[in-house]
Amino acid sequence: MSYYVVQGGQTLRGSVPISGAKNSVLPILAATLLNGGRNVLHNCPDLRDVRSAIQILEHLGCKVSREGDTVTVDSTVVDRWDVPHELMREMRSSVIFLGPILARCGRARLSLPGGCDIGQRPIDLHLSALRKLGTVIREQGGDILCEASDLQGRDIILSFPSVGATENTLLTATACSGVTRIINAAREPEIADLQEFLRKAGALVSGGGESVITVSGTTPRRDVEHTILPDRIEAATFLCAAAACGGEVTLTGVEPEHVGTVIQCLRDGGCAVRSAGRTITLLAPQRLGSMPTVRTMPYPGFPTDSQAPLMAAACTAQGSALFIETIFENRFRHAAELQRMGADIRISGRTALVTGRALHGASVRSTDLRGGAALVVAALAAQGESRVEALTHIDRGYEHFAEKLTGLGAKIQRRDD
Repeated sequence: MSYYVVQGGQTLRGSVPISGAKNSVLPILAATLLNGGRNVLHNCPDLRDVRSAIQILEHLGCKVSREGDTVTVDSTVVDRWDVPHELMREMRSSVIFLGPILARCGRARLSLPGGCDIGQRPIDLHLSALRKLGTVIREQGGDILCEASDLQGRDIILSFPSVGATENTLLTATACSGVTRIINAAREPEIADLQEFLRKAGALVSGGGESVITVSGTTPRRDVEHTILPDRIEAATFLCAAAACGGEVTLTGVEPEHVGTVIQCLRDGGCAVRSAGRTITLLAPQRLGSMPTVRTMPYPGFPTDSQAPLMAAACTAQGSALFIETIFENRFRHAAELQRMGADIRISGRTALVTGRALHGASVRSTDLRGGAALVVAALAAQGESRVEALTHIDRGYEHFAEKLTGLGAKIQRRDD
């Protein structure tokens, strides 16, 4: 079992590089199936989810290699169209392979995906969109069986701007005859990054990052070299850690506009934040002040993935902060673990009222990816020693997490018993 031992109370100072975005590299890795060629992806983080995606590609017949932060995928040969249960259950994002396999092979067989238990994340929107494009779908023994002999483009109106459904529809639409419009599409930066990759491969796509995406069915056939955009959620996590612990921290290789809502909350709490080019510097007050209500929303609203790390920082602040979670119903599971460290959190449904106070070290367990990061943020700000267990969650989304924090002056060690 792996866990972190954290000696809290250390001021964070220095510079930290931000890795490539997990939520961007996963759909782009899946998209490499489309062009049947050589794909060179730079700035690929070495994460558990990325390794799982690579295993799926290799299972399908692709040749994959890594050198440093560059992953090369040769998708010339794809001789399978199924993803077995043991690979699907490793991560929720594995469902993103459905669209590319269908577009490449005309059929696909996947089991229901795994991932963090943060609430219902049904793939009904994915399946509904694919059916409208001409896919015949049936479920058998927990597997999803899809066949598509004549995909036709049409308007797909999403009832909710789901990132995954937007990506799966976009990827499938590249194989459709005619034009597909995705209306009420997700607007996250990762969608625009996927569009850029697809354009390099030869796909005719426009509107990525906006509410309407248009795809003219043209099978991508070009080799691609692409650099993954920076991880805005990792950036937000380090900003929250710096705010909770005090000191001055500079993030490098980051897109400041992608974390604007998080920066505004921290500024409201008394942090001085400045950005220049692809850097962000945060100077924290001696103690973080109270923040206004934080309501999670689809991009460009406050990201649900940043709610837990910001809540951890708010646990140390003066005054109170109200968090309203509108995306996932179980996204407050980390609150009970924060309470073990002395946090004053009162939850009613999807609302959490946090009143700041001094935290103390405790033994806690990660509940999910972002909840695990929140526990590390709280442990860094707490007095005394903490033990953060179940690092498999954190490993899914943070590259060299302990090493980066150590470089900022944190006292954190990873141990494997």
